[in-house]
Amino acid sequence: MSDFTHEAWGIYIAVITLISIAACAVLLQSLTTRRVRKGGEVGTTGHLWDEDLAEWNNPLPRWWIWLFYITIVFSLVYLVLYPGLGGYSGYFGWSSEGQYRNEQKRAAETFGPLIDRFLKQDIEKVAADPEARQMGQRLFLNYCAQCHGSDAGGSRGFPSLRDRDWLYGGEPAAIRASIAEGRNGIMPALGAAVGGDESVKDVAHHVLKLAGRTHDGLRAFRGGAKFETVCAACHGPEGKGNPQLGAPNLTDDIWLHGGSEAAIMETINKGRKGVMPPHKNFLDAGKIHLLAAYVYGLSREAQKP
Repeated sequence: MSDFTHEAWGIYIAVITLISIAACAVLLQSLTTRRVRKGGEVGTTGHLWDEDLAEWNNPLPRWWIWLFYITIVFSLVYLVLYPGLGGYSGYFGWSSEGQYRNEQKRAAETFGPLIDRFLKQDIEKVAADPEARQMGQRLFLNYCAQCHGSDAGGSRGFPSLRDRDWLYGGEPAAIRASIAEGRNGIMPALGAAVGGDESVKDVAHHVLKLAGRTHDGLRAFRGGAKFETVCAACHGPEGKGNPQLGAPNLTDDIWLHGGSEAAIMETINKGRKGVMPPHKNFLDAGKIHLLAAYVYGLSREAQKP
């Protein structure tokens, strides 16, 4: 739609809209004019069903005709009062964006003092407050559940927030930074660097070994050397990951894109790219604080025996 920003398009839309309404009025008038002379007979349309059921060519009832005319008048009045004629904003100057901003303003006036009270508290304390958790859950369902699920359990490619496994750290400051600033996780395609399909398979079995999964011992042994050369720079020599880079821990058997041999080989060969969009552009500091506290509380619940 970026190609249709010139003001001439607004004029074009307004003209087409008005011509269409006028055409509807002309068409209605032409199709409902009585052409039957007084005392004359009304003909049929020529359609016949069941041998003797004919369709008469009578004009529409007058009350029905006036209903159509009323809708035409209503459309003209509406277009004067509200936007619909190109760039014309209407007499009331209404817009969906303006309505949204007004609703946001009213919500801020109503809930602002309560959110500010929680903003002054540490995330750990907010996470323990039932009222704050309820507010955080509603925010989560509105802004986060589309990717992480309504239960925060995640799905393939979207991490679960209910466990203790964190790509960028699970401390309050790290969670708040993830929500506010977003994250860009990139695993480069390393198939060629590892040395082809057989070497990739060896590294995959080494990763399976790190995770405590069933693996081929010989392949895992051969893949260990390749892992130290190519993969350890991000995941560490023991495969425990690096929160500074967002490199996942490979020893906990928690997998973002699947932990089968085929899935691991695909990750090594093709790489992965994950994007967590920044939410600071549409959430204020108070809402981000509540969201961070809610997510922090979820992980602490998972820690309980």
